[in-house]
Amino acid sequence: MRDSAKWVSAPEETAGAVLPGVPDDADGTRRVVLFGPPGIGKTTAAGVLGRRLGLPVLRLAPGPQDARVPYAGLLEVALALPSPPARELAAELDEAAGEPTAPEHGGVALRLRRLTAALLRDAPPMTLVVDNAQWLDPASAAVLSWALRLVPGLPAIVAERTWRPESGVHWCGEDAHPVRVPPLTSGQVAALLSPFRLSPREVARIHACSGGNPALALALADAAPRHGDRPGGGEPVLPPTARRLVGEWLNEVPARVRELLTLAALDDRPDLELLVRLGGPAAETLLTRAETAGLLDIGRADGSVRFTASAIGTELTTRLPATARRHLHTRLAEASRDTLRRDRHTALAAAGTTDPRTARHTARAADRARLRGEHPLAAELSLLAAELTPREETEQLTERALTAIRDAAHCGDLTRSQAATRLVLEHERSPDPRVNALLTLLDASGQRLNSADELFAEAVHEAAGRPDLIARILLRQAIRANLNEGAPEHADALAAQAAALARAAGDTTTAALALTMQARVQRVLGSPGADATLERALSTPRTAPVAANATPEHLAARHALFDDRLSDARTLLLPLLVQAQRAGDSEGTVDILRGLAEVEVRAGRCAGALDYAARARALTDSAGLPTGPVCYTSALVEGTASRADTALALARRGVDASRQEDNRVFLSRNLFALGHLLLVTGRPKEALEALEEVRALEELQRVRDPSVLRWHADLAECLVTLGRFEQARELLTGTRRTATELGRDSVLPSLARVHALLDAAQGDYDTAARRLTDAADRLAHLPIERGRTLLALSHTERRGRRRASAREAAQGAADLFTAHEAHPWAEAAAETLDRLEGSPPDRSAHPGLTRAEERCARLAAGGASNRDIAAALSVSVKTVEATLTRVYRKLDLHSRVQLAHAVTPAHE
Repeated sequence: MRDSAKWVSAPEETAGAVLPGVPDDADGTRRVVLFGPPGIGKTTAAGVLGRRLGLPVLRLAPGPQDARVPYAGLLEVALALPSPPARELAAELDEAAGEPTAPEHGGVALRLRRLTAALLRDAPPMTLVVDNAQWLDPASAAVLSWALRLVPGLPAIVAERTWRPESGVHWCGEDAHPVRVPPLTSGQVAALLSPFRLSPREVARIHACSGGNPALALALADAAPRHGDRPGGGEPVLPPTARRLVGEWLNEVPARVRELLTLAALDDRPDLELLVRLGGPAAETLLTRAETAGLLDIGRADGSVRFTASAIGTELTTRLPATARRHLHTRLAEASRDTLRRDRHTALAAAGTTDPRTARHTARAADRARLRGEHPLAAELSLLAAELTPREETEQLTERALTAIRDAAHCGDLTRSQAATRLVLEHERSPDPRVNALLTLLDASGQRLNSADELFAEAVHEAAGRPDLIARILLRQAIRANLNEGAPEHADALAAQAAALARAAGDTTTAALALTMQARVQRVLGSPGADATLERALSTPRTAPVAANATPEHLAARHALFDDRLSDARTLLLPLLVQAQRAGDSEGTVDILRGLAEVEVRAGRCAGALDYAARARALTDSAGLPTGPVCYTSALVEGTASRADTALALARRGVDASRQEDNRVFLSRNLFALGHLLLVTGRPKEALEALEEVRALEELQRVRDPSVLRWHADLAECLVTLGRFEQARELLTGTRRTATELGRDSVLPSLARVHALLDAAQGDYDTAARRLTDAADRLAHLPIERGRTLLALSHTERRGRRRASAREAAQGAADLFTAHEAHPWAEAAAETLDRLEGSPPDRSAHPGLTRAEERCARLAAGGASNRDIAAALSVSVKTVEATLTRVYRKLDLHSRVQLAHAVTPAHE
């Protein structure tokens, strides 16, 4: 056999191993059959179950060659269990081996069954594990099946590739529990691939390509630098190890099934109806066979057909010769009832040729796909249109290739962007379109392009002697210097140079964009001319379309947000959102949605903020955009409006993504969000570590304006909480001085709040209360910040033994948080009010409820209306509504009828 049977005694967990999921209902079951495709983790899952049983494991692992040798598996069992029955069984098997044919029937077979049963009954406590059971010879399986029925207490775990539970009783027992080993989740794949230090985008691609199969995921990750390259814009090719593994999967089904699967692989959205038209009446049966083998999933509701791992489709198409591929695309075009899919197959059937008519038709199809929001299809069709364009039609080819670069950028398809750029560089001689193609690729690639330096050098070479083209290159270099290099001073100089060259060349659009970039970094640096530069950008005419998030208006909205001019920011952002959506600009739309989410949450419109943030996350995921920016905004919004644990997870994800994407700007922002959330959830030491890194990054990037990222107050509060008073005072004094010099009054109330906490920590409660009252008055337009300040005032008044004032401040904070649906803060205010009642929360009859929640619940259970409860407890109706919402959530209730049964009514 390939691996001889062996004992495994209490196997230890492999450090850092990612284990497949095994359903809990498999625990306690004496006989389990694990099944699934090669590499899914059946062996590991069997080990997990074996360890749960806590017994030594006898493991058999037959190989393909063993399936043809009668009683090979049984001999391995005999050799692994030294005992008199084992020796007798081995001797009987040796004698049987000398027979001309294996004695599978008659007296010898009966003796083998009797000896095997005796051997298993007399063996020490153990778990029998049969790995790769599809290769266990039938004779051994028959004997083991009979013996295991006589030893029902012996645990047996069988792992094999395909078994249909509905097909009958398994040989290991009538009560065998079937378990299809599930694929790894995206999080598990990320953990599995963590040693490879891949970007989140690459991990997501491998998860989709592997379908969560750990062996395939590792094979793809091992070849990640090469995998996915598409020479000439062709289909992707799997690395050799991955091809071998997927080949094993495909060999589990007959050739007719593979032929039908190949047709599914060539269509970008296959369904059952299409495949039945192509494959005839037997098609549905063949597809069910493939589904049983774990190769695809069939949507019974909508008839959709989806490969469990996209690598299966990739391998099937890779095997096709070009002529066969074109023939199958022709068949698909004839069978397809969706006009866009028909156009796609028609274009692919003509691939490798040039045809002006088909090229025009395909370009129009790309336009329709774009309007339908099918950006991946639009990118494919745009590139096909360019490739089908005759080479002598250079202008048309260049235009279509540039469109393909932009379409591919919308769906994060860098490979197609690169292929379209190669088309331009191979067939265009004029510097304008060549530089335009390189810059479009740079814009499309964003932070994902490792070869940016080479592209910049190539663009500079192509633009020699053309100030207008040089200006456009310098603008991109300024953006990269700010975002990736964290060098705003260098970005300022590059943007100024670009603006001067563009103005001299009469390119007012590039001049406006360069001035916008310059104003952006000048604000960060605290330069006094930032506002004037932005005004120049706003007044410079633009003669060409510009991405909405690159416009001076978008920057003006950001500056308004920094200054807490929230109405101005919202007024500027809403038209830009319409512009970005109409242009199909995913990245611009996400940026504007993020800006609106930040405006709404600061304005106290928490429900709207959650909606904008959720839309930004969904679009980021669907378009394959970098996740650092959206994680930052979502963490702040979730932490204010929904759940602190969700917010912390988002912030940590944003930190990891920004590090891997080498985005220093959003690394600072996500670290700030993480530090802020750790602080407000009572973990000041952890918060201090994150916020100190923010300070170091901001100093490294020469960020001077404290309104851009308001980490200063939170860091100072951490220092106060940890007793580092002088460090806190020094930070507060320096930040206030800088804010006053720059005229950034928006940051002063938060600094005053923390200064008050410093006063209170040193026993000066009167001064602290005056500072907090004044700060709260200045925050009327920012309800969440005002509520946070009132909550701090309540704590200060309580420490100063002024309980009535403390209760009044806490009630004001609770009312604000409740009215604006800031649920985590509302719960914090409710707990503060509960403590001020003088009774600890654990006096509640329901340990999960605070005393205030308990009182509210009892009154509601007794039939009191929300208005009656509010009057009885001296709170607002909105506070009652929010409190009952928390009660329902904590007690898992859905109505007052359920509440009446769960809580004893108040009789007051």
